[in-house]
Amino acid sequence: MRFGTNQGKTLVYAIIGLGALAFVVTFTIGGILSMLGAFVLGLAVLLSVGLIKFGYVFLPLITKVANINTHLGEYTIPKSQDVIAKKEGSVYYASAYLGMKIYEPASEKTTNENIQYNEYFERAISSFKHVTKITYMLYAEDVKKKRDSIEARRSEAQLRLNKERQKPNPDVLTIDKYEKTVSYYELQLNRIVRGEKPMAVMAYAMTTATGPSEEAAIAAVRSQASELKTSIANALNLEVVWLTADEMLKCFEWERFAPITAQEMKNSVV
Repeated sequence: MRFGTNQGKTLVYAIIGLGALAFVVTFTIGGILSMLGAFVLGLAVLLSVGLIKFGYVFLPLITKVANINTHLGEYTIPKSQDVIAKKEGSVYYASAYLGMKIYEPASEKTTNENIQYNEYFERAISSFKHVTKITYMLYAEDVKKKRDSIEARRSEAQLRLNKERQKPNPDVLTIDKYEKTVSYYELQLNRIVRGEKPMAVMAYAMTTATGPSEEAAIAAVRSQASELKTSIANALNLEVVWLTADEMLKCFEWERFAPITAQEMKNSVV
């Protein structure tokens, strides 16, 4: 995962520099200093990997403890790294982003399921008290890779189903769950065999609030986002997560420029 903030990049560069210094010390000086250098080198490697892979988790903690605000031109990201703020005239604006984890695109639902989903979506919209922007990003997946992935998951589910059936006292609910899972993957495979190209979907919601001060706008948008998170999760039966740090910045960038290729979008997924 790439870093979207200067603080994140600076931290990675600093850790890499520390690791390089430890590398030199390890191989040029003997004794206890050599052992210390090796320890620092290993620690630097772990920290670099952690910040690169899980920057959206660690960066907010680091900036909060260090009381660091990030500035992107006219925009400000507070130390909590969970909203983006901007001043326009005498009014302050703040926006928050929520990730919506959709595991089954509309193309993989039946007609009745899509009708029901649309009803749920309308119900969710009617419960929103504030203006909300919901963005869906679609891309076609590689057929062969998708098929291989589905076949592997189907085999795993089939194996678990067989093991449950062979137990002296099998759980009926567990068997039913695995049977539905196997049927779901078989349905996906049949659609690919028929020539349907698999589609993947990513979705996120954005909400904005205003206030007479930056603190007031941020407090307002946090309250709005919390209400929105609950409404979407309950109405659409989705897993909704609050996006922070790099994940939030990706959505912020996507508001201006969408990923050019499917691979670029996949590389951006957490």
